[in-house]
Amino acid sequence: MEQNLGKLDRIFRFLLAFWWLSPTMAPSFSAEWLNIVVAIVGWIALAESFLGWCWLHGIFKIDNTKQ
Repeated sequence: MEQNLGKLDRIFRFLLAFWWLSPTMAPSFSAEWLNIVVAIVGWIALAESFLGWCWLHGIFKIDNTKQ
């Protein structure tokens, strides 16, 4: 698996994951299923920020490593 995310993109994903997974700062919705979706997206963003690889970028052949 080759990295396809640039430094700025990885930092943004990490900050987004930190915000959405934080117990005090995470958005909270009245629909429980929406809270679960936010948590799942947060975990995916966190994993992608550490791996440097995004599956959507892989599907669409996008390479942001030069950022």
